[in-house]
Parts: sequence; C-alpha cells; structure tokens
Amino acid sequence: MSDGPAALPVPLPALQVSGVHHVAIIASDYARSRRFYTEVLGLRVVNEVFRAERQSYKLDLQLPDGSQVELFSFPNSPARPSYPEACGLRHLALRVADMEASLLALAAHGVAAEPVRVDPFTGALFTFFADPDGLPIELVGPRPA
Repeated sequence: MSDGPAALPVPLPALQVSGVHHVAIIASDYARSRRFYTEVLGLRVVNEVFRAERQSYKLDLQLPDGSQVELFSFPNSPARPSYPEACGLRHLALRVADMEASLLALAAHGVAAEPVRVDPFTGALFTFFADPDGLPIELVGPRPA
C-alpha cells in the first residue's frame, strides 16, 4: 500500500554568475612575469602593491572586457605541474580579434606558439604558448572566413 504519489525533488537554485572577475597567477620571478603580462600581452596595470608582511607583490592587470589577472609573488612557492594534463586549472584562454597579428606580436617578443588549429566544435582558430613559468595560455581567434 502506497502513501500516494512520490514527491518530485525541488530544484535547488543555481548561482547567477555574470562573468569572470579575475584569474590569479603566482610567478616564480615577479619582474620577469610582470614584463611578460604587461609588455607581451599588453595588459593594463590597475594597481600594484608590495605586502611586506607576506614578502609578496600583488599586481592587478585588466583586460579590455574588464576582467583581471592578479599576478602574485611569494617566496619559495612550490612548482605546479602543467603537463601532461595535471588536475586543476588547465590554462588561461584569451580572445583575440586577429590571430595572425597576435602571433606576429608574440614572435616579436621571442615567444613561440604552437601551430594554429581550428577547433572542431566551434570552428574558431586557436593556439597555445606559455608564460615565463610554463603556464599554458591559449589564444582564441575568430572563425576563418
């Protein structure tokens, strides 16, 4: 004998995310990474502080869409594996309007990128290169004409 129809589960509310605010990166050589993210990638410095109590720099860099990269330095940070496909954050992907111009800019700074490929699902151009600590960075461009 049944007590009636089974109650349907009540859906839990989903978090209402509106975008990425920032990505945090810890650099092994702060000055080298600062140059890379500002001069090679062209990110705009919003704020930079040295936190004496932590012996750490914190650099806030802004992308054109308003999202940010926080670049930190900490003494004696352990290395983080990147390859092959370590668990955790896999890579930072940046949108570019012109893949060819972006590759030329990277090459002018001595940064080598992988061959450009076409994403089989989106049709967009993409490639990878690495920051000074080996963090994979993906460039995602428009679909080829």
